[in-house]
Amino acid sequence: MDDTQTLNTTVAGDATAIPPEELDRLTDEIVTAMKSVYDPEIPSDIYELGLIYRVDIDDARKVAIDMTLTSPSCPSAAELPGMVENAVATVPGISEVKVTLTFDPPWDQSRMSDEARIALNMW
Repeated sequence: MDDTQTLNTTVAGDATAIPPEELDRLTDEIVTAMKSVYDPEIPSDIYELGLIYRVDIDDARKVAIDMTLTSPSCPSAAELPGMVENAVATVPGISEVKVTLTFDPPWDQSRMSDEARIALNMW
């Protein structure tokens, strides 16, 4: 993801329960896990496409993710949330993962990183 985009990661619950170093590690590893998930129709990962809207980590290390799709009629709508859950669940220290699909706000190309724009030749 380029420098103009940031992951909206928040800690739910008692913010002192997760030491800052651990939160940084979890965040980095969650991003890496999400970047391993690709929309089968687009040669870019879901993170670089800007499909991840929110990641919350609570004090019990439960992760809640809000994500969207490029279109409500995306043929991968049934598969992608589960793929994200499975990928993030592999991060050591995570106790549970729940992905919620949302279309508010609707996704648009402005959410894509420079990396995704290059991969898709969308300059």
